Amino acid sequence: MKKDFYIYNTASRTKEPFAPLHDTVGMYCCGPTVYNFAHIGNLRTYIFEDVLRRTLLSLGYTLKHIVNITDVGHLVSDADTGEDKMEKGAKREGKSVWDIAACYTQKFMENIRDLNIQNPDLFPRATDHIPQMIAMVQELERKGVTYRTGDGIYFDTAKFTAYPDFARLDPASIRAGERVDMGDKRSPTDFALWKFSPPGVKRQMEWESPWGAGFPGWHIECSAMALAYLPQPIEIHCGGTDHIRVHHTNEIAQAEGATGKPFVRYWLHGEFLVIDKGKMAKSGGNFVTLDSLKSRRIPPLAYRLFCFSAHYRSPLAFSWEGLAGAAQSLVNLRRDLVAGAKAPSEPADPGNAENLLKDFYAAVCDDLNMPQAMAALWDIVRNEKISPAERRAAAARADDILGLDLLQVPEEEPAESFAGEKDAAIRLTSGRPLTDAQKREIVEKVRQRQRARAVKDWGAADRFRTELTQLGATVKDRPDGTAEVAIQ
Repeated sequence: MKKDFYIYNTASRTKEPFAPLHDTVGMYCCGPTVYNFAHIGNLRTYIFEDVLRRTLLSLGYTLKHIVNITDVGHLVSDADTGEDKMEKGAKREGKSVWDIAACYTQKFMENIRDLNIQNPDLFPRATDHIPQMIAMVQELERKGVTYRTGDGIYFDTAKFTAYPDFARLDPASIRAGERVDMGDKRSPTDFALWKFSPPGVKRQMEWESPWGAGFPGWHIECSAMALAYLPQPIEIHCGGTDHIRVHHTNEIAQAEGATGKPFVRYWLHGEFLVIDKGKMAKSGGNFVTLDSLKSRRIPPLAYRLFCFSAHYRSPLAFSWEGLAGAAQSLVNLRRDLVAGAKAPSEPADPGNAENLLKDFYAAVCDDLNMPQAMAALWDIVRNEKISPAERRAAAARADDILGLDLLQVPEEEPAESFAGEKDAAIRLTSGRPLTDAQKREIVEKVRQRQRARAVKDWGAADRFRTELTQLGATVKDRPDGTAEVAIQ
């Protein structure tokens, strides 16, 4: 079922119609550096990429999807300084680098399985592709765009004139921000292709090369692995928004410098999960893992649904109350669908599901607008003019993209048991009797409004307030974050 599909291309800074060049769409996603647990901010990016994958497959495209495993060479600084994160992880836990890689790769696989993230066609490991990386560095040498320093082979960004274009870098501001000590680098934007093992130091991970014993730079890994499995130009390359300025800019420079061809057609980037007004990050120690959510009895798929409350290109504010709300929303969705299954109804017309999902698909095909897509699904689930069987058939089709196990028997526990702690609350008072379904609908809209306010999406917050007014509900926000909801 091919439909018009529009995605925001970071390269052009515009929303573009998706028009692949190849019969099989190549999609490369930057994978985890397996030196520690993935936090839920990392996992938000993999959820958005999974929705993209599921959408492409639902639209009838054939896909070859690659997610790499970085198990060597990712230094703690983008300036090519500091320890390799893998070596750092090994020291932290008193294990070998190989054991650290195996442990956190396995944990990452468990996380994506818990989140219903579909496996790609391949998980290539950096340590299995050292020959391809060395060959690419040799080709760049032949093209005359590298130089040697005391600690490695570097890419000379001055010889790749398009270097500033992708990230919209201002060369003048880069020069103004240069540090006094850059080592032997000619420019602050130059980056390591191959790092030499320090003299007198035996690293756990090092390989012989034409330049001596060493290990690859982080950026060369992705370019080499992507081009080992996908035709150039690659149709889609994804990652986090923090990759734009350095990692993906460097990938473009080395891949196009080596091949002389465009590297990628469409670039997609997911925004941060925000905690305490900053991005969630292991380096800052302010991160939450999926196991942390599970210990508070928040189902992983509730976090997946929580991620759908904001567009993938918008920051999403983390809160325990928001997660509790998402957990309850998931229970409500499943409960409504299961309740409908128990009611007598005519068999569903298989051809009608797509017609019912017209607004859902329109939202998904508009650059993966999941908040709008979820609103469209709720309209179907709670439309009593649609038979229960038709609602379930439509939900099942939508779930091919959502991955929420919507037809699963719901949890019986109230939402309050999911959060463990709260940073906001809802106080509901009613002057008239309400059914359980009416209460759930009002509370859900209040929570959606709270999440919109948390990320300063004032347009969405105003829209939810209007919808609540139409339901006879008036919302007053208290200084402590409590929403007082009066029903007339």
